[in-house]
Amino acid sequence: MSRLASAPLPLQLLACSFLWGTAFLLMKLIGADIGAVPLAAVRGLMGAGLIGGWFLICGGNILPRGREWRDWAVLGLVQGAIPNTLTVYALTQISAGMTSLIQASTPLIVAVFAHVMFAEERLTWRRGAGVLLGFAGMAILLAPAVLAGRGGSLGGVLAMAATALSYAVGNLYVRGIPNPRPGRLAFGQQLFSGLPLTALAFGLGGSSAFAAMPSHAGTLILLGVFATALPIALYMNILRLAGPTRGSMNGYLVPVWTILLGVAVLGETVGLREVVGAVVVLSGIALASIRPAPAAVTPRLKAA
Repeated sequence: MSRLASAPLPLQLLACSFLWGTAFLLMKLIGADIGAVPLAAVRGLMGAGLIGGWFLICGGNILPRGREWRDWAVLGLVQGAIPNTLTVYALTQISAGMTSLIQASTPLIVAVFAHVMFAEERLTWRRGAGVLLGFAGMAILLAPAVLAGRGGSLGGVLAMAATALSYAVGNLYVRGIPNPRPGRLAFGQQLFSGLPLTALAFGLGGSSAFAAMPSHAGTLILLGVFATALPIALYMNILRLAGPTRGSMNGYLVPVWTILLGVAVLGETVGLREVVGAVVVLSGIALASIRPAPAAVTPRLKAA
């Protein structure tokens, strides 16, 4: 992990997006047998256990200190409990590719909010055009479900829209944390996501809520290690290095992996409307998120 965290930002984004892309596939495979709340709870606890175990092996402290109580609780809610639960539900209603594409709108929401909150994140005309283009692409993708009001499809779409908003709030919150420590934020986020969701799952369904877990043990291990603990730690490092707007570029890379995996493993189909909408969305996100390199200044020659 330490080598990956010191790698160039584009490589970190590619690795993180691929790992998170596999999460949609894994949750789609087991979401029908395990409820949204218990699955999100187990994912959080596994992520926290793996990251916390690594801290203990390295002689670190896993207890929150100072304002970490607040940071962990906030991120556990808006970056863990809410989006993870809603995503599992959405995957039972719509395809993995569509789910990840809606979540990909997170950078667009971040760009709008950051424009208002941070002077250095003001939208230029180019980035503003990218935001509008991205939302136009979302309209192409979602209009049929919204206009037709198709029960499950509409519910899945709305769940993922709330997920994107929740992730955007979390991205912006991380921006305000002084001297953030990515590993500890990742651990706290997973811990404060998994514990309350576990209590909620037991309260709603008792131990029977977790009855199907043993039959999916292998998939759950993959979900906890490679699709949760590793990418969330890496993503916190990306946010620290790149800030909320550029860091959330990770969101437009995830759907590419998810769509490819959905077609190859789940047999999902992608129609012309989905292709056009996806291209428009990802183009808008790229336009809104990627900043051009500053122009080189040509030195003036001094007169002889």
